[in-house]
Amino acid sequence: MGNCDGRCTLVAICSLQLMAALQRQVFDFLGYQWAPILANFLHIMAVILGIFGTVQFRSRYLILYAVWLVLWVGWNSFIICFYLEVGHLSQDRDFLMNFNTSLHRSWWMEHGPGCLVTPVLDSRIAPDDHHVITVSGCLLDYQYIEVLSSALQVLLALFGIVYACYMSKVFQDDEDSFDFIGGFDSYGYQPPQKTSHLQLQPLYTAG
Repeated sequence: MGNCDGRCTLVAICSLQLMAALQRQVFDFLGYQWAPILANFLHIMAVILGIFGTVQFRSRYLILYAVWLVLWVGWNSFIICFYLEVGHLSQDRDFLMNFNTSLHRSWWMEHGPGCLVTPVLDSRIAPDDHHVITVSGCLLDYQYIEVLSSALQVLLALFGIVYACYMSKVFQDDEDSFDFIGGFDSYGYQPPQKTSHLQLQPLYTAG
């Protein structure tokens, strides 16, 4: 079909989104980041819906997928602002990522590239069942890793929105122009009438 290139491109974008979301989900689980875990799960479901809608020519599914991507862009923009502490957001005061249920931070805080973790023994500021650590030597701080991850999600989502809207329009046009037997015209289907070239003649017999 003529829209094969657009469909293949959208499927490729959805596949990249799915891989990026699964990778992000793993590290959010390791860091006990419950809010991102929930958002990632919903995103994975929406991407699967987008793939199904693309393969099965379902424009409504693509519209739902595009609407979710708008919300996904907003969520990732919030994450970027949170880790960069834009406005009144503060990582030391707000524990929005884990619903204020624990003091856990991003998994990349202790496991970033080149990070050296040193425990602080007998710290008076450590809550019960927790310990204080110092992290040094990181080639890239954890907040910037989270920002880059969210920026990648935003970039993929923007491409997904554009192609989802385009393919939804193409599918709707195909549905409107689809021609069944005889077409959508005001004339009913009439089978061809058979004509006979044989003329019946009366039969006379000699008396």
